[in-house]
Amino acid sequence: MDAKDLVTFEAVARLGGMGRAAHELNTVQSNITQRVRRLEEALGVALFERSRAGARLTRAGERLMPYAARVGALLAEAGRAARDDGAPLGTLTIGSLETTAALRLSPVLASYVTAHPSVDLVLRTGTTAELVDRVIDRELEGAFVCGPVVHPLLVATPVFEEELALLSAPSERSVASLLARPDLRLVILRTGCSYRQRLEEVLARRGIVGLRRLEFGTLEAILGAVAADLGVTLLPRALIGPAWRGGRITAHRLPSAESRVQTVFVRRRDMLCSSALTAFQKHATKGKVR
Repeated sequence: MDAKDLVTFEAVARLGGMGRAAHELNTVQSNITQRVRRLEEALGVALFERSRAGARLTRAGERLMPYAARVGALLAEAGRAARDDGAPLGTLTIGSLETTAALRLSPVLASYVTAHPSVDLVLRTGTTAELVDRVIDRELEGAFVCGPVVHPLLVATPVFEEELALLSAPSERSVASLLARPDLRLVILRTGCSYRQRLEEVLARRGIVGLRRLEFGTLEAILGAVAADLGVTLLPRALIGPAWRGGRITAHRLPSAESRVQTVFVRRRDMLCSSALTAFQKHATKGKVR
């Protein structure tokens, strides 16, 4: 097998067609077709079912896909390693929880961009589960997620500490009255959100399970739904200051054992820690965890 053939195969599989892969790889479609056929001949199996609609993976192609993606990521990483002479430059792609981006990252990003203008910084947001998977898959060089994170492939460094609180509309003055509501609903992010899991655990300890859920895709939508008295959520208490003013939401304090949570920065243990990433981590972890 040739590494370039595997990279070509991965592009066709990911994009769903030879023409689209040719466009991404800046070549002609005949070259893409030739490389895929050469790979199929080397392996002795068909990798795609071809039709006018595009190219769909066979079972053999599905089994090969994770390895091809890994080869492509390693080749890209090898190129970055060869070009990295110690000066932060190039593209740095990191991930973050939306709450962390809103509360903590503005000064970090500002100081980093000022200090290292040759770096093109890309920030992606997602849930803890999504971000951890993307770091493991080498799509992100690192990510800020909710800790603790224990995984043999990852290094986790504590960076921030948050106080979580139950958030409700101002009409509810206490945790007891809030949780006693017969129409209580959870206002949450999609599955994979660590705060969603913690909210369910907090309620389960109080014997409250099986509540109806309202699932939203953004932090702003969640806060809006809570302010409209559609349900309760669990988020960092500090959000009520900078992110949502005007007394439209009440933050109910919880015991320290339930409310304190660390935000950690995770990266792959075996992945190149580029000069750009090393410098970014220094900016992010400057001073004490707070």
